Amino acid sequence: MQGQMMDYQLTLTPLLDRARRLFPKKEIVTKAGPTLERYTYAQMVERVGRLANALEKLGIKRGDRVATFAWNNARHLEIYFAVPCMGAVLHPINLRLPGDQIAYIVNHAEDQVLFVDPTLLPAVEKLAPHLKGIKHFVVMGDKVPDGTTLTPVHAYEDLIKEASPDYPWPHLNENDAAAMCYTSGTTGNPKGVVYSHRAIYLHSIGLSMADSFGLSERDTFMPVVPMFHVLAWGTPFATVMLGTKLVFPGPHLQPRDLAELIQAEKVTLTAGVPTLWMGILHLLENERYDLSSLRGMIVGGAAAPQSMIEAYEKKHGLTVIHAWGMTEMSPLGTVSRLKSYQLNLSEAERFAIRAKQGTSVPGVEIRAIDENGKEIAWDGKAFGELQVRGPWIIKSYYNYDRSADSFQDGWFRTGDVVSIDPEGFVQIVDRTKDLVKSGGEWISSQDLENAIMSHPKVLEAAVIAVPHPKWQERPLACVVPKPDFKDKITKAEILEHLASRFSKMYLPDDVVFIEAVPKTSVGKFDKKVLRVQYKDHKLPE
Repeated sequence: MQGQMMDYQLTLTPLLDRARRLFPKKEIVTKAGPTLERYTYAQMVERVGRLANALEKLGIKRGDRVATFAWNNARHLEIYFAVPCMGAVLHPINLRLPGDQIAYIVNHAEDQVLFVDPTLLPAVEKLAPHLKGIKHFVVMGDKVPDGTTLTPVHAYEDLIKEASPDYPWPHLNENDAAAMCYTSGTTGNPKGVVYSHRAIYLHSIGLSMADSFGLSERDTFMPVVPMFHVLAWGTPFATVMLGTKLVFPGPHLQPRDLAELIQAEKVTLTAGVPTLWMGILHLLENERYDLSSLRGMIVGGAAAPQSMIEAYEKKHGLTVIHAWGMTEMSPLGTVSRLKSYQLNLSEAERFAIRAKQGTSVPGVEIRAIDENGKEIAWDGKAFGELQVRGPWIIKSYYNYDRSADSFQDGWFRTGDVVSIDPEGFVQIVDRTKDLVKSGGEWISSQDLENAIMSHPKVLEAAVIAVPHPKWQERPLACVVPKPDFKDKITKAEILEHLASRFSKMYLPDDVVFIEAVPKTSVGKFDKKVLRVQYKDHKLPE
């Protein structure tokens, strides 16, 4: 016997129509230089229709890929909906990748139209000769700058003002491709992940759950995570579905810019990588901003140091919400929120739980497999590779002949080494490639980093493995002092700080002080750069 419910297709078009009907007055704000640009959801939806007609006139049809090379702003949001709702495939490009990788991605995806922010025009002009399939370039502004070498090229506003706002949105299948992103992998070429309408729809509901991101119509949400990084963690789709006021920072991502925007627009919820929030935390040590409107700062993309979570709450009364996911997961996987009875635990116990990556959200199943292929116990001690499955998780990479290597019995292999406690809280021990393997023991570089960054004189820290003749590998700590403590902190202070938390076996063999930890294109610590730099580092006897 089967259920007797409607075969309702979960596509993005109803989300757009819902915003039009229910939330026409809600506001979308973009920081554009020194000014703020404002318009309503009603105006946004009208422009989305115009854009779809304009793209159709440029020859875009169902299944065609349309790329963006842009910051977080309202025009980017319009593209987010116009492209997939007309049946084409949205492809935001990570503008921080090297030029050769960007060219590879555009060609591999077979993009036909490329939208580019005016500030990023020089970079695209350099790349244009290598972008084989691009038939049209669109500058996301009022006009095409004089002297551009791009051809054929159009101004965004010219395209849409000549187009009708009425577009006959097609009836799409929920399994049709809606968008694609490429991983920012550390080795080899990036791999493509294609998201279906169904996956994004369900993921948007997942973000709205109270014990997940808890997004609602009552929020003012500022996505700091770039729209080219896993579709800004899916938040543009979820916020439009809910009618949430949106505040886009554009390219203005310095701590002071973000603090001013939160204060001025009374942002209630925001999301980004730890390095951004660490920057704002450092700013607040010397400058005053009223950030009391914030009910949550969602941090993901890398582990949030417990010291940062504590500092925000104890010094500023602000709540950091730890989350975890991957490009291959749309990306939501886990969120760290205390269970009701855990609220009665001691302060130290509560912070220790909140520093974990959290429990899986409804829709995501998790397990961890040890090196013998057995599922580990949920005891908080054993660890293994985290594997996941669910309706918004990848089943294969786009046009990639080694996809099968990333799966085991229908589960996606994340490459993250984790423990899972009896309450189901996942704690990432390390990436498999970042573990320090020393004398048969596995040392978590992440645990050491978080402990080092809890030192009051430390801004950032990264721990890497360096070769050792006896132990195979030993940990090396690369430490960035806070500006006020440059040349005023010693190796001995760092080791003394760690000695009460780790046995001698797990302590770094050496500490080096550096200007900054290298970052990946999405703001994570780029340890491969440090590994190359210190591959011949001589450890003290």
